[in-house]
Amino acid sequence: MTGKRIQPSDAQLEITQLKSYVGQKQNMRDTLRSLGLKRPGNKVVRTADPVTCGMVNTVAHLVKVEEVK
Repeated sequence: MTGKRIQPSDAQLEITQLKSYVGQKQNMRDTLRSLGLKRPGNKVVRTADPVTCGMVNTVAHLVKVEEVK
C-alpha cells in the first residue's frame, strides 16, 4: 500500500517513517508524534480504524504503510 487513501478496515497496518518532519507544517509533526513515530526508520503497528487512516493519509508522503499478515 502506498500511503495515500488508506481505507478503514479491521486489518493491522505497519507504518514506517521514511522521511524527517523537519521543514513540515506543525500539524504534520503532531500527527507523526500521535502515531508514535519519532524519527525516520521507526515502525509502529496499528489497527486500520478511521482515526489511524486519517492520520496516515495526512502524512502519506512521509510514511510507508504495509498490511501485517
